[in-house]
Amino acid sequence: MTASERAHALLNRVRALHDEWARLTRGLDEEAVHAPSGLPGWTRAHLLSHLARNADGLVNLLTWAKSGVETPMYAGEAARDDDIEKGAYRSAEEIAEDVVASAARFVEVAASMPDDAWPVRVRARQGREIPAEFVLWLRLSETAIHLADLDLGYDFARVAELLGDEFEIVVGNAIGMYGGELPSVLLVAVGEDGTRHEWRMGTGEPVTLTGSPGEVLAWITGRSDGSTLDGTAPPLPHWL
Repeated sequence: MTASERAHALLNRVRALHDEWARLTRGLDEEAVHAPSGLPGWTRAHLLSHLARNADGLVNLLTWAKSGVETPMYAGEAARDDDIEKGAYRSAEEIAEDVVASAARFVEVAASMPDDAWPVRVRARQGREIPAEFVLWLRLSETAIHLADLDLGYDFARVAELLGDEFEIVVGNAIGMYGGELPSVLLVAVGEDGTRHEWRMGTGEPVTLTGSPGEVLAWITGRSDGSTLDGTAPPLPHWL
């Protein structure tokens, strides 16, 4: 498959997750929207505002690849945080409209990308250089992982199931997002059907950690301390 073919296949997966978010978001009343999410210090309104601004930030990266004009994902970390904080105090209706509209903007720009723009390299939020094609992986990761953070019945087992064949790359992307030095780990996910995925982290003799896809995804994204994994999970440095 070409980069363009891979990107459009991923875009179809992103569209499906956007539809799920639209359904969930439109079903939340004021009390539910402003209740705590699964992320410490964030309400669901914070999380939904973050998801909308993430879509806009990724549109900036696609625009960069398409136009050749450098367009950072965010104006800066402080601006990103301020936008999320301010957005969290809107009404449930305003937040739902923002989530849906920002998702639509992302899909529109991604669908309009010329084939030769997908390999163009841009810089993600942490400074990593990535091809524009990988922007679709970033959006897929955000829209899948944060379903569990909403605390509305999606656990990480369900999220891993929704990711399907993309699960392996999403975990690899989560590892890459740490940026700094990671503990030396051989991370192994074993599915119910015996399907096995492995990722090597850090340097030196690794500790082997084994678990279900959901358990592995929860640990590598900082949502679990790893106590459900087979093996002693070392602490992760941080989650961005």
